[in-house]
Amino acid sequence: MTALRSLLIVALTVLSACGGVTSGPTLGGIGAPPGGSIIIPPPPVVANTASVVIDAGPAALSVGPNGYSAFNQPYVTITVCAPGSTSNCQTIDHILLDTGSIGLRLLQPVLNATLLAALPSEKDTTGNPVGECYQYVNSFAFGSVKLVDFTIAGEKVAAMPVQVIGDTGSFAAVPAACSAGGGKSILTVQDFGANGIIGVGTSAVDCGAYCASGGHAAATYYDCVSTGCAAIIARAANEVAPFEQLPNPVAAFAVDNNGTIITLPTVAQTGVPSLTGTVIFGIGTQADNALRAATVLPVSTSTSKLGPGVLTVTFNGKTLTQSFIDSGSTEYLFIDAAVPTCTETALIAFYCPTGPLTEAPVLIGTNNAAIDASFPLFSPRNVTASSTAAPGLGVNPTLVTPPLDFANSFDFGLPFFYGKSVYTAIEGRGSGTTAGPFFAY
Repeated sequence: MTALRSLLIVALTVLSACGGVTSGPTLGGIGAPPGGSIIIPPPPVVANTASVVIDAGPAALSVGPNGYSAFNQPYVTITVCAPGSTSNCQTIDHILLDTGSIGLRLLQPVLNATLLAALPSEKDTTGNPVGECYQYVNSFAFGSVKLVDFTIAGEKVAAMPVQVIGDTGSFAAVPAACSAGGGKSILTVQDFGANGIIGVGTSAVDCGAYCASGGHAAATYYDCVSTGCAAIIARAANEVAPFEQLPNPVAAFAVDNNGTIITLPTVAQTGVPSLTGTVIFGIGTQADNALRAATVLPVSTSTSKLGPGVLTVTFNGKTLTQSFIDSGSTEYLFIDAAVPTCTETALIAFYCPTGPLTEAPVLIGTNNAAIDASFPLFSPRNVTASSTAAPGLGVNPTLVTPPLDFANSFDFGLPFFYGKSVYTAIEGRGSGTTAGPFFAY
């Protein structure tokens, strides 16, 4: 496996870049042994705070001839239970925390058999189970929609729809309309780089008005009879129960339901073998989550033709109107023809400047508020062999196989989050005097 594996599932929806999931191995075999881990001291005990861990990934990731270690992927731990049960539960680690997508999605092999058998299927108006296809730019995930009682950091949602990716039975065959876009079908932990993903972006549901009218967006819902799933169906965009589409789990909370704050420490250029930060749920809802960011950047809404969560970036004389901030992307993804890329096979598509180079994008919100988002671009050649977190790495998306269409986009991946607190506010939810959707830092 090569470092290009980290670009296998960069998630984008339709016209917008609102879900940036990348996963893959560490930059192995380069540099000296690391000096040690960086850990933020544990925060005061508050019910709305969870740890974010960046490490080598779930155990199943490294198994077998295609095994690898995760790199620049932020994970949280969740608990899911059969609805109404306090005993038939499973705590699942290494769930990818993603500000660029919406909804909780779990790999079927990760769920224990007793729990999976007890999870009821979400039903459509005809009483048939519901399936879902979730499209990424060069891959897709298909599976059943099940109901779970969900818990993280003391926050709970009862009977919440989740996607069980790679489910069996009538969900085993991927609908032709789902696979028609091409790319890899996500079925395993190694495909995903995680045991699942929790999308906590700027929308309250994963498809919105597109699916409410039976249309097609990143998410598409299916009527699934015993022989398989074929007919696309409409699903209402309810943000709280009774659910039909997958909700943003944060939007479905009873409290602290207007957004998140992800805080990660600064990381040295050579990287570290593990890293711990926090995610706080809610903005301006408790004493620990006041909006203290210097600048608020409103982003596009779910009704925008560009898609939700999109903002503008000016960079190298160009105006990139489909740009995004995405904790699920492992690097900065952007096009800069003036910067050389690496020649090593394992590092193809990575930028390899001869020394630290300052890139100077400017983030611009839909209200024309602007922030200088300059960052140092480093070469991956300087990252130590056992590091699972490193800053300032960039990828030229035109050199990925297949090439990614980033002519109008700039992806601020996880390295953007190092050394700051990044606020992600949900559309239609107030945060003091400021309403979402927005990013702020």
